[in-house]
Amino acid sequence: MILLIDDLRNFRVALAARPHIVARTSEAGLEALRDLDVEEKHIDELWLDHDLGGDDTIMPVVDYLSERAFNERPLSIGRIFVHTQNSVGAKQMLASLTRYGYDAVRVPAGDYLTA
Repeated sequence: MILLIDDLRNFRVALAARPHIVARTSEAGLEALRDLDVEEKHIDELWLDHDLGGDDTIMPVVDYLSERAFNERPLSIGRIFVHTQNSVGAKQMLASLTRYGYDAVRVPAGDYLTA
């Protein structure tokens, strides 16, 4: 399963063909993560954008993942792809996620996503 949390972008054709969920807000992203956790589903890839429109950011999601790992209950995630154009946000996201043991990398959005 792939989860994309981004307010605007979608996957390009190759990634879009794989089973995935798209969440457009941090609240929807949290709901999707919680649902997948309840169903005990492994998340192969989690794609995160920082700025989600208006005052919404990905940080509630990052905080949730970090808190879960801190409490020794990390979610089952293969790799987290940080694809934001916000360099300060990306650094903050990567620092928190890697600190708590998640495999997180930064990638350019344009290589994988459409505007």
